[in-house]
Parts: sequence; C-alpha cells; structure tokens
Amino acid sequence: MEDNRTKWLIALGALVGLCLMTLLCVLGVGGMAFYNTQRGEVGVESGPNSEQPRESTGGEEGGPTVRKSSNELVVLGADPPTLDPALASDATSAAYIVEIFSGLVTLNTELEVVADIAREWEVSDDGTLYTFFLNEGVRFANGSPLTAEDFKYSIERACDPSTQSPVADTYLGDIVGCRDKLRGESSEVSGIRVVNEQTVEVQIDAAKVYFLAKLTYPTAYVVDQETIEQEGRLWATKNPNGAGAFQLEEYSFGEKLVLIPNENYHGSPKPSVERITYVLSGGSAMTMYETDEIDIVGVGLADLDRVQDPSSPLNRELREFESLSVGYIGLNAALPPFDDLLVRQAFNMAIDKEKLIEVVVRDTVAPAYGILPPGLPGYNAELEGLRYDPDKARELLEQSSYGGPEGLPDITLHVSGAGGGTAAEVEAIIEMWKQELGVEVSIEQTEWATFLFDVSRRPNPYQAFSIGWIGDYPDPENFLDILFHCDSLDNKTGYCNEEVDALLEQARVEQDHDRRMELYQQAEEIIVEEGAWVPLWFNQGYVLIKPWVKDYMLPLTIVPLMKYVKIEH
Repeated sequence: MEDNRTKWLIALGALVGLCLMTLLCVLGVGGMAFYNTQRGEVGVESGPNSEQPRESTGGEEGGPTVRKSSNELVVLGADPPTLDPALASDATSAAYIVEIFSGLVTLNTELEVVADIAREWEVSDDGTLYTFFLNEGVRFANGSPLTAEDFKYSIERACDPSTQSPVADTYLGDIVGCRDKLRGESSEVSGIRVVNEQTVEVQIDAAKVYFLAKLTYPTAYVVDQETIEQEGRLWATKNPNGAGAFQLEEYSFGEKLVLIPNENYHGSPKPSVERITYVLSGGSAMTMYETDEIDIVGVGLADLDRVQDPSSPLNRELREFESLSVGYIGLNAALPPFDDLLVRQAFNMAIDKEKLIEVVVRDTVAPAYGILPPGLPGYNAELEGLRYDPDKARELLEQSSYGGPEGLPDITLHVSGAGGGTAAEVEAIIEMWKQELGVEVSIEQTEWATFLFDVSRRPNPYQAFSIGWIGDYPDPENFLDILFHCDSLDNKTGYCNEEVDALLEQARVEQDHDRRMELYQQAEEIIVEEGAWVPLWFNQGYVLIKPWVKDYMLPLTIVPLMKYVKIEH
C-alpha cells in the first residue's frame, strides 16, 4: 500500500504546482472566482511535468519577444473566454476586464471598497437605498462623456435576458427589478434611477452589508451603449471602450493581448508603463523569464529549490503570495452516485491531505478541510471537516445505497485542458480513489472555455469536476451563499439543504458582524460534513519579478493593479 500511496502523492504534487501557476496567472494579469486548476505555468498549458515545446510569438522569425519600448511590461497570459463585463464568469476574463473597465466603486490592493467613478455615496437609514455621486468630467476611452445614464444602461443590459449574462442574477439580483427583467417580466430595472447626469440611485431589496462590495464585480461595470451598437456582438474584443486605466490596443487569439494607457482615465495614479503585452503562447515559462523575454513568472515545484537557494541570483527576485482561494473537486449531488451523501463522504475521506502537503509540496500550500480560506472573515481554523480515514471511507461506501464499489455507476472526473495526454495530477487522484475505495474513475478533458460553460449550466452535466474559486470580495457570502444556496445560479454541485439556506438567508440581512460570521460558520460546517465538495487546498505560491519592475503588488484576489506598476531600468 505504501508504494501505491507514494505513486499518487508524487503525481499529485504536480497538480499543486500547476494549480499555483494558474492562480498566479489569474492574479498576475489582474473575478469571477472560478479558476482553472488544470492550466499550466502562468497561463500557458505546459507545467512542471510537461516537456512539450512551444512556439514563441514575439519575433517575426519566431524568436524572443521583441519589446517595443523600454517602458513595456511583458508577462504571460491566457486567452480570456470574454472581455464583456456582463458575461465574465471566470478569473482569467476578470483579470483583464478590471484593467479596461471601471465601476461606481472598486477594491483597492488592501481589498477595501473605495470610490471609483463615484466620488462618494450615501446610504439611507434603512440600508436599502444607495445614492452615488459621480466624479465630474469622466469619459470613456474614446473621449465621449460618461454619465449616470450609462450606469442605468449597463445594469439593465446585464439584467436583460438577451444578454445571457451567467452572473447578473448572482451579483445584481439584490437590485430591485433586476430579476424581473431577467425573467422578461419588465422592460427596465426599477431599482436604478437617474437623478441627474452626475447622480444615480440604486434600490436593493433588503439591507445587506456586503452589497457595496458586490458592485466591485465586473457585472456592475459601466459600458458604452454607442460602441456596443456600432461594433456588434464582437465589440468587447474589437473596441471595448471602457473607462479603466488601460485600453485594448491589440488582441490576437492564442498569440498576444496588448494594453496601453487610457489617456482619458479619471482615476489615480495614471498608468506609468507605456504598454503591457500578455504573451498567450511561448516556450518554457522559466526559460522565458531567465532570458528576459518576460518580466514575471510563477515558480513551480521543479524550480523551487534552486530559486530558494540564497546563492542563486534568482533568489533576490523571489516573492511569496497568498490568495483568497480554494482548489476543490465538485461532487454533483444531483447525479448518481454523488446523490448519496455517504458516497460523497467516502470520496472525501479517501484523501490523505496532510501527507500530501508534507511529503510532496513541502508545505507550499495549506490543506483545506473547509471552504472559507485563511484571511477571509469567518475562516474557521478549528473546523474538523472530513479527515483522511480510508477504513471509514470504505465502510461508508458499503453502507451507501449503492452497496459498495461494485454497485456504483460509471464515474467520470471532468477536467479542463487542451486535449493532450492525461495530466499526472489527475491520474494521481484517480489512482488514490482506486487504491483506497476500489473505484475506477475515468477522465474527460475539455478546453477551458467550453469546460467553464458546461460546469455553469443548470443542471450541471458533470458528475465530478476539478476547478477552483477565488473570492471576488472579502466576505463569506461570496463563497457560501453564492456556491451552496439551493436557488443560486452559481451552485454548480446541485447541493441543497433547507437548514443551510435558512442560515445563509439570515446572514444576508444580519447587521452584527460577529453574529453574521457565526451563521456562516454554522452553514459551512454542515456543507462540509455533507461532502458537497472535496476541498483540496488553500493556495499560496512563489513568483519571480525582474528588478526593474517596481510596485507590482500581489493582492489576495483580483483587483486593478497595473496602473501602479513602474519600469525602472
């Protein structure tokens, strides 16, 4: 048994390395909080366990990336599934969108809600009416004026069923009339009222302390009606015309995405770099970094020892980061065999996370037994969760309605990827379940954008799927209510518990902070005990940053950050 366990531990170590690389890509180019746990080094689809070469897209002859300016930041990126704020349901898209577009409010690098296009706001005594006063003279990137009417248009567009936003209900549904419009029962969102060109009112259905934070999510960002009508359905990749610190200069699918400063940006500081080039394909990420083709790179386990060596020149460029994120395997409670609570518990208890973290990844990530990550209000360090117990896991499987492994239907674990060979980390998880439970699980790999679309469908067609969640804002509502309430459109696992719903609904309107956290912790304990997920780990990692890149911050989640970056050769 020890030999088999060693086999899957070694392979699973590759998964953690890949997951960290992907997370760094997401944070580095910056959400919906979904992130892709099967992507490779900082957005390209190779990883610490991959030797597949990549073509460079920088030079005309396929050589190194050619910088157009000494004041250019060059990083690795990934093709965004969308650049339309109303459609953004993943972290890759959101990381670009927060640089190109703006909203009434935003998160700063300390994850505080601060003014953006709105210079200030007032909240009614009952906590349901928000009045926003806009900064004067704000313009879109093309120079056209931006007024309160643009916010009304943008919110109503996102809540229009023809837009097909997968997240409008989640992030804007608190606004009176949004859900009526989403259901086609109203032609407008009654909770949005233009007072004058510089003032807009937003009425919500109940006092919710986290509502303002929800407006920092891309779905609430302002878009230009004239541009959308002129450019048609491809407007976001042709001419986004946002009001963020940067504007899109060029996007070549699979090659590069280029941002340049928005000369009409209303905020501060104004961008310092002349351009940001995201390389969307290339060779080994570490090699590209060491040959100065890119300025920032995540460090995988294969390179960690040498960059941590104080004698290495790279050690001086090494930084550690953390995030409000959790990697997990979703178990679809609406589909056999995970419609049985005992089966879900068994699959959870077949994973030795402590051994995994200690032996394979050398404590570079923290094992997750809950859903709320460290650093998030409400995080419960005492949560026991479903700990590793293979004997109990086998017993639970025997006690289930399926009567043991022989009674289970065929099971498929769905992962994202480009259709290459099965990743070692996925094989390791499959081997673990085989050894500990006697269960054969097959693997199906799907390209990221399609995978994201499939997992977001209602009902979700996947029995089990590997993915992650990065907090959009620092509140447990963003994890527990959004992901596990029976009626939430972002409940990907079909999990439903009336007791949990009652706790979450009470927490929505609770004004006392400590009591709110207690309610969320009670809900989390039930969700975890009932095995809706297999939580894997809370993410952290390492990044190398060139010495000429100044003020590049690594916040806990996706926020506008590129305007702070300076290049000083």
